[in-house]
Amino acid sequence: MKNLLIIVVIALSSLLLLTGCKREETPETSLQPIETSAPALPDTDQETAKQPEATNVPAADVPPAAEMVKSRITNEWVPEEIANRRPIAIMVPNTKTASQYGLSSADILYECNVESSITRLMGIWENWDNMEKVGNVRSSRDYFMYWSFEWDAFHVHYGGPFYMDDLLARKDTDSVNLNVDVSKTYHFRDTAKNDFDNAFTSSSLIKKYIENAHYSLDYRDDYTDEQHFLFSSVSEPNTLDQYENAIDALTVDLSVAYPLTNCYFVYNTETGLYDRYQHLSGEPEGPHMDLTNNTQLSFKNLLIQNTYYEVRDEKGYLSFQCHDTTRDGWFFTNGKGIHINWEKTSDYGATRYYDDSGNEIRLNTGKTMICIIEDGDTFQVDNKAIVNS
Repeated sequence: MKNLLIIVVIALSSLLLLTGCKREETPETSLQPIETSAPALPDTDQETAKQPEATNVPAADVPPAAEMVKSRITNEWVPEEIANRRPIAIMVPNTKTASQYGLSSADILYECNVESSITRLMGIWENWDNMEKVGNVRSSRDYFMYWSFEWDAFHVHYGGPFYMDDLLARKDTDSVNLNVDVSKTYHFRDTAKNDFDNAFTSSSLIKKYIENAHYSLDYRDDYTDEQHFLFSSVSEPNTLDQYENAIDALTVDLSVAYPLTNCYFVYNTETGLYDRYQHLSGEPEGPHMDLTNNTQLSFKNLLIQNTYYEVRDEKGYLSFQCHDTTRDGWFFTNGKGIHINWEKTSDYGATRYYDDSGNEIRLNTGKTMICIIEDGDTFQVDNKAIVNS
């Protein structure tokens, strides 16, 4: 009996031990991957099923719509057909008798003396489709033509002195000369400040001239640099903080260099742009306005370009040396400025700008003002005089 009791106890202990082991296995089994899940997809299907990887490209650097590309003129997103079409360059006077329409939509604006201290403006427009009235249009000079050449632009002007005749006669010059438009097919006279500065044109009339002249609307590969300005990205703008010798520049005053227009620029901390003002001889001081929309002219980039010049004749006609490798200037953006050097080595070659270490500067996205001033002229930055070499 005693032996039978021992056998029963051993059997019960074995049964309990076996049951306990099974209870311990159950949790472990539930933590293992389930072998009966859906079969793995083939490699190609796995690639398709993957979620797209997150991109690190900032939204500002991504095209806002299909078939948009970066403009070579402003670095802004523009329709591809606009970017691939040649721009226009229009000559506009800058005197108290001028009636200026359309200037606020120009992507680049040049200013330079033409005789004595009278300055003339030349705007570069990339998108020139919807201008009903632009001008008033005045005569050009040969050095303005060289600056329009580097954009491969259609040069819109109202004649000019004989010094530019050789350039106008060249087969590669696509000029829209309204002075030979006797029948007013491509321009019109309109109400203005006087009876002289009153010649205007429009997008449709310019297109009509170009079509009748059989000019190519597409950029000519042999006459333009695909990359003109060098730009910073929108997400990483050029603050000029990387330059130890950068100066603060809240006001850039060119009144000494341009004594008849007395123009100056004030940095707008809210918009990040340089607003243009001027004090034309005989006119009150104030913002430089576009009469089309009562908009003040403003620019993201401001270039001061020191240039060799000569007086051509007793009438005071000037000549500026556009082709050069030894001249300097200044670059202003985001409320700061640095000394630069510039070069232009061919008729259609871009004018390039370099810092004092020889690196090409990066402009910021937006409009650019280029002020051409004479060797040795003085201008002021925050009331401090800067004399060019």
